[in-house]
Amino acid sequence: MDSRRVESIDEYIAQFEPQVQAVLQDLRTLIRETAPAAAEKISYRMPTFHLHGNLVYFAAWKRHVGFYPTSSAVAAFASELTAYARAKGSIRFPLDEPLPVDLIRRMVEFRVAENSARAAARKRRS
Repeated sequence: MDSRRVESIDEYIAQFEPQVQAVLQDLRTLIRETAPAAAEKISYRMPTFHLHGNLVYFAAWKRHVGFYPTSSAVAAFASELTAYARAKGSIRFPLDEPLPVDLIRRMVEFRVAENSARAAARKRRS
């Protein structure tokens, strides 16, 4: 990965070799289709989708794509994530394996519902 700061997800993806670009673009498309109201941005130097707050992030590494759906989603889907290295708020999807499309879609849907519920609760309080 280039150490320069990027301004867009397109710029971020373009700095990788074609095979990695394809995986990143597939992940981006999946997130965009699942959360069409979410805005794209770069946050913490990573592609980020934002809807009532940061929704999910992703990033390319040497051997994997990091997917960051927050700790709540990782905890909610823990039983389905046993095949992947993970931490409190992140999951590593190996670059040499297909992305678990259905699982990622459901995690993004979970995050959309979670952020939307929080936004609605804030609105009711104000």
